[in-house]
Amino acid sequence: MKSVSFKKDLLGIQDELLRFAYKLTSDRDEANDLLQETSLKALDNEDKYEADTNFKGWMYTIMRNIFINNYRKIVRDQTFVDQTDNLYHLNMPQDSGFESVIGSYDLKEIHKVVNSLPKEYKVPFTMHVSGFKYREIAERLRLPLGTVKSRIFFTRQKLQSELKDFV
Repeated sequence: MKSVSFKKDLLGIQDELLRFAYKLTSDRDEANDLLQETSLKALDNEDKYEADTNFKGWMYTIMRNIFINNYRKIVRDQTFVDQTDNLYHLNMPQDSGFESVIGSYDLKEIHKVVNSLPKEYKVPFTMHVSGFKYREIAERLRLPLGTVKSRIFFTRQKLQSELKDFV
């Protein structure tokens, strides 16, 4: 009988969840997909829901977490790590987004400092700047987590000391 009540509550909240999904995604199709994924996850985890607790809050939390995880996955999938020997792609001229001469000069100085670093410092730092988490960098480069953190910290310190005149 508990399952019937759960499904009834789930059906009763669908319209509110769809509105919330639309606020998150700003796209009807994506909102419908998010609603479906949330409903399936709730049904799969029905046994973890404790009766007489905030069902609506539980559902909103599931939806928000699914949205955040999907967003992070998209960002991670779109991140490119240059693993060529001479870091060809990293060294290619790119549109910096800076319109002023001063902004471009600062960016050139940053690239100069980063490119002057040994590869073991440059690669973790560029991955971190690209959005990778410390743990992901450690796994991909097969390095201890502490080593990755210290190399990124060292690179930041180097940038700060080399670029102190530009800040």
